[in-house]
Parts: sequence; C-alpha cells; structure tokens
Amino acid sequence: MSTFTNTYSNDDNYFSNLGRATRAFLGALLASKPYSELAQKEVIASNAASNEEQRYVRPSKRDIALLNSEAARYEHLMPNLASELRFLASRG
Repeated sequence: MSTFTNTYSNDDNYFSNLGRATRAFLGALLASKPYSELAQKEVIASNAASNEEQRYVRPSKRDIALLNSEAARYEHLMPNLASELRFLASRG
C-alpha cells in the first residue's frame, strides 16, 4: 500500500511558486458556485422571461447581405464556415 504525502514549505523557490500557481489555477478552473446562488438566478431568469413576451424579429435584408458577404470572404480559407454562414442567411 502506498501513501501520498504533501509537505508545504515556506521556501520561495521556483518549484514552490509553480506548485502554488498550479493549485490556484486548478482551484479557479474547477470552482463552482454554490447551488443556492444558481437556483436564485434561475428563478429570476424564469420570472423575467415569463413577464416579457418573446417575439421573433425577422432579420433585415442588410443583415442577410452581411452574412452572405462574410461567407464569400471566408470561402477560400474555411469552406465549412462559409456554408454555415450561408445557411444562417437562408433561414432569415
């Protein structure tokens, strides 16, 4: 059976600084908000959505033309992106 021990020291060398930075980065990366805060935000968002009617606004011809011009601009670099932009323009 093996055990892992972690000793902390007050030495300010490269590896201790690297370890502290790594722990801080992982702590920030994996941090999550408490459930109660998330639940409150969901309730506020659902109340705001129910109070307002969500209406679909048809895109203008200018917006559709802008998407088509962007598609032409990216045709040679990223053909998949160009086809997606054309598809979005056709949905208007």
